[in-house]
Amino acid sequence: MTTGTSGIEHGFPHLDTVRSAVHALFKRLSYDTVSTFATSVPPADVAFDDTEDLYLGAQRVARALVRQLHLPDARMVVGFREMEHAANVELAAGPEYFIELNDRFKKHRKDIGAALAHEVMHVYLHRLDLSFPGTRDNEILTDTATTYLGAGWLLLDAYREHGPFSQKLGYLTPEEFGYVLAKRAAFFGEDPAPWFTSPQAYDAYTAGAARARRDARRPPLAGAGWAARLRYAKDRRAAQDPRRAGRVAGPDDGYAFEDAPLRVSFPCPACHQRIRVPVRGHLQARCGLCKTLLDCDT
Repeated sequence: MTTGTSGIEHGFPHLDTVRSAVHALFKRLSYDTVSTFATSVPPADVAFDDTEDLYLGAQRVARALVRQLHLPDARMVVGFREMEHAANVELAAGPEYFIELNDRFKKHRKDIGAALAHEVMHVYLHRLDLSFPGTRDNEILTDTATTYLGAGWLLLDAYREHGPFSQKLGYLTPEEFGYVLAKRAAFFGEDPAPWFTSPQAYDAYTAGAARARRDARRPPLAGAGWAARLRYAKDRRAAQDPRRAGRVAGPDDGYAFEDAPLRVSFPCPACHQRIRVPVRGHLQARCGLCKTLLDCDT
């Protein structure tokens, strides 16, 4: 897990990988299992102040995260040492896993929960045998899974910008953490906004939420804006032209028209599963993966 103190990246440079990670979670876990993570880890369970014993407190927070991620037979042994990265976990057969945290967390106990959340998720994904190729994409998967399954609000709340003392934990940008949190909030109806202690984290959440709402306003979804609808209508006419050959796609919105009979495919705004429906006007479609009911105007 990395930590940055300068040159913090912003925006949505990893959005395609983030969406693939959300999709992979639903594919690997199923709707029923994802639904068991409807409640995030409570702030009180991961609060940590200077009056608590460092090692006992770290173990207490680790146990809370183990419970959050449904790993009752996993034991986390937490230590501290000088290191380049924020934290590291030794992935073995279990049931004991050794997590090392950067020595600086001895003085910044407030962020111990965030660092542990990412490392405990590594254990969870290891047990699931779910990974992405390459270190970068696999770490993005870990950040995304941590956030979607109810512990990643801690990672976003650890983001602060105060001149030379700025920091960010994890591989996602602050806005991408906000995007995944907003996806989770929409799916479970849980609002994480009251938990943020960092003003910058709250701003990143609102920016990510705005980006997430755009996913629900892409055609052929009925909530698409007028400009997108005009583009969609133009592409639909092209798809219905008997002189055309092959597939007509709207690359900006992710939809594509297919032949015989004419259908349109598009990504589910909740889990990014590809959905195919007939082109016949207004209809409702239910995503087979995440069970989200979608109003469409095809």
